[in-house]
Amino acid sequence: MIKENAVDFWDKVMNLDRRWVYLSIAIVVIIPTVIPFQVPVATTPEVKKVFNFINRMEAGDYFYLGIDYDPSALAELDPMAYAILNHAFSKDLKVVVGCLSQFGVAMAETRLAELSEKYDKKSGIDYCFLGYRPYPAIVILTMGVDFRVTFPLDYYGVPLDSLPVMQGIKNLMNVKGVVDITAGNVADFWITYGNGRFGFPVALGVTGVMSADYYQYLQSGQIFGLISGIKGAAEYEELSGFETTGLASIPYQTLTHAIILIFIVMSNIGYFVTRGRKKR
Repeated sequence: MIKENAVDFWDKVMNLDRRWVYLSIAIVVIIPTVIPFQVPVATTPEVKKVFNFINRMEAGDYFYLGIDYDPSALAELDPMAYAILNHAFSKDLKVVVGCLSQFGVAMAETRLAELSEKYDKKSGIDYCFLGYRPYPAIVILTMGVDFRVTFPLDYYGVPLDSLPVMQGIKNLMNVKGVVDITAGNVADFWITYGNGRFGFPVALGVTGVMSADYYQYLQSGQIFGLISGIKGAAEYEELSGFETTGLASIPYQTLTHAIILIFIVMSNIGYFVTRGRKKR
């Protein structure tokens, strides 16, 4: 009798209305809002390498930051850009910012405006915002020769040759490396035409679903670091001490993944328990 009741229970689990699954996820997402808590974040070597790249540079050193994502990837990638720019400006680094995605301009301008005010940084003196140009392969190849070929003017219409920050820097070979934050195939262009053609160091910040495709380039040395999704953003925040929404998002992600795993385990148990009855 007990066995039959157990099988009946698992029958109900297997026929559970999916709306209960959605409701369960909605409830666990609300929990961290009502009862805030923190989840420890273990940092991975690939994120540490990006952090160390920025951290080891000295005041006045240059690096290129690519803002190549749009609003659909804002939640995952914007914390990376925010933490990296915080880290760079706090160390008085010179940052050349460019966009190979047409929607990246708004993302970049928002962050630059906010953080330049926070650190009292001036466009053209402490950083250069190049803006957007189409055809990523061509833009990367020309920037490898001379920024001024593709960007004779910065985003604000000022000639690059007149900007103090661009004096003494000609192309991407003159920067310490490239960190590209992207939600699309721009990452492939940086690997192929940036690292492959010119050999300068490239690191990527990508969405969680993209990251599996780029670990092979990390292992081959074609990229030196990889920040993956909101978890990677949280790791960078943990290392740098510049907390934004990355670390704050981890409790939500943890509980959501936990409830999904519970449903997966229950459905598998239910399948094996009820399989014999279905055969009969």
